Amino acid sequence: MMAKNKTGTAPTTTARGQRAPKGILRRLLRTLFEFYPVLLPVTLVCILINAIVSSVPSVFMQNIIALVDSSYKSGDWSSVSGQILTFVGILLTMYIISLIAGFCYTQLMAIITQGSLKKLREKMFDHMEDLPIRYFDTNGHGDIMSYYTNDVDTLRQMISQSLPQLVSSAITVVSVFVSMIALNIPLTLIMLVMVALMIRVTRAVTAKSGSYFIEQQRNLGAVNGYIEEMMEGQKVVKVFCHEEASIERFNQLNDALYQSADNANRYANILGPINNNLGHISYVVTAIAGSVLAIFGVGGFTLGGLAAFLQFNRSFVQPISQISQQLNSVVMALAGADRVFRMMDAPSEEDEGYVELVNAERDANGDIREAGHRTGMWAWKHFHKADGTTTYVEQRGDIVLDGVDFGYNPDKIVLHDIQLYARPGQKIAFVGATGAGKTTITNLINRFYDVQDGKIRYDGININKIKKADLRRSLGIVLQDTHLFTGTIMENIRYGKLDATDEEVFAAARLAHADQFINMLPQGYNTMLTSDGEELSQGQRQLLAIARAAVANPPVLILDEATSSIDTRTEAIVQKGMDNLMKGRTVFVIAHRLSTIRNSDAIMVLEHGRIIERGTHEELLEKHGTYYQLYTGKLELD
Repeated sequence: MMAKNKTGTAPTTTARGQRAPKGILRRLLRTLFEFYPVLLPVTLVCILINAIVSSVPSVFMQNIIALVDSSYKSGDWSSVSGQILTFVGILLTMYIISLIAGFCYTQLMAIITQGSLKKLREKMFDHMEDLPIRYFDTNGHGDIMSYYTNDVDTLRQMISQSLPQLVSSAITVVSVFVSMIALNIPLTLIMLVMVALMIRVTRAVTAKSGSYFIEQQRNLGAVNGYIEEMMEGQKVVKVFCHEEASIERFNQLNDALYQSADNANRYANILGPINNNLGHISYVVTAIAGSVLAIFGVGGFTLGGLAAFLQFNRSFVQPISQISQQLNSVVMALAGADRVFRMMDAPSEEDEGYVELVNAERDANGDIREAGHRTGMWAWKHFHKADGTTTYVEQRGDIVLDGVDFGYNPDKIVLHDIQLYARPGQKIAFVGATGAGKTTITNLINRFYDVQDGKIRYDGININKIKKADLRRSLGIVLQDTHLFTGTIMENIRYGKLDATDEEVFAAARLAHADQFINMLPQGYNTMLTSDGEELSQGQRQLLAIARAAVANPPVLILDEATSSIDTRTEAIVQKGMDNLMKGRTVFVIAHRLSTIRNSDAIMVLEHGRIIERGTHEELLEKHGTYYQLYTGKLELD
């Protein structure tokens, strides 16, 4: 079943699974009206006034020419001069109104255009924050970045120029067409034949260019994704002398982008000249046919009527030509909008949890109750749907995995019947080769992914019943690859607890043994970090990650190979910080260096998604099994 977007409507698709352009355009227009429900209709009224007023002068020109013709034949200029001046005054008024309306709508469209792009990016980012980890694991980060830049930018010209031009041209065409029918039906039929030819050519050309514009946006996303990937891995590229291969791959992607962009613009650029020449042919054919009608006086048609009709011809053909030229930018914008809407239609992370983490305290009877202030004690607020009662369970950090099966793809299970428990304050270590399933288990505890079978219980509560935000707030994580945000060291540590006081940040840094190197920096805690903290060493970044977890003060801690990428001397410093952090907490440790987990309460040895051995360090050595071979160096963790 197709996933629905936040508005509750499924996206319109063609038989091949691609979005229907009409559906994308309707959704885009609906989005614009949602952003500016008042300002956009006012702008459309200004465009309407401008278009109608711009088409009226042709009617007055017919009357003026008729008056000049009659006065020329009678020789009495004075009898018509007043009427001509009146018409000229009306024309001047019309042009002034048109100028004012045009000025208003251009200014309003500037506000709507930039405001709509801003609000669209905000809406995209809000939705992106609700997407599950799976989305980012299966989509290139550079391609996602392209949604915010290139794809959104394609909408700028469409909103600011194409849409007003299309509306204005459509109104002009309708009003001029009505005037043409009233003036001369035979000439109008001739015009319609030429217009039908122009429309046919436009559809043929835009169908070609449209497919290339869509391909161009895809290729642009691929190029951006590759550039982002190469920037992230530039050190690896240079270490392995992979520059030539990288350049070759980039040239392939860039050539594909060039070809699609060249084809798209080649078809787009020939459309204007073709329609202009067809317009000239239409003018000539209409002039010849109109001259014959005027000379022989067919239907009372006069030279003044011919002059007016030729003016109508220009007014009718010109907007059609303008529409055809704008169609290419519309097609390119719809290609960008399609990619944007696909991201916005990606299903948000589902959260059916209802158990909340609340501040708690004990009453006079020793029972737990919810507190309206920070108490330093946390409890799970569990509403029982069966009988409508609410119970409070103290947060202790008791974790149980009961018969857990999981696969990133439903048809490929990577974890099989995982059974383990971690009592409050225990340290559980996971050991195994790469791909054995160690990190996958921690991802399940965080509910980055949900189990296929079995249960995970936190303090006796199925974690599927716990709200994800509250669950993750109760867990601290220190990863192998630390990520520091652009900001001060103080702000980066406080990321673990946004309302933490300065003293709490200082205490967390001291606990993590980060305080010493921070105070040696020129600005101390106010030192600005950029580019993922490249000013710091790997060990220093790791200490900040530990401090970030410490300031959150969670009862459960996950250490995912937190010391595997640093040297032995730095590891000793980092290990002190982690030892301080682990005191009194339930800890899950993933480690390649077995020396760091000897003091674990239990060590789980995983192989191909199964726990094949479990026990303390001493117990596993006595078994002379896989762990013994790993510890003695007879087996490598590959």
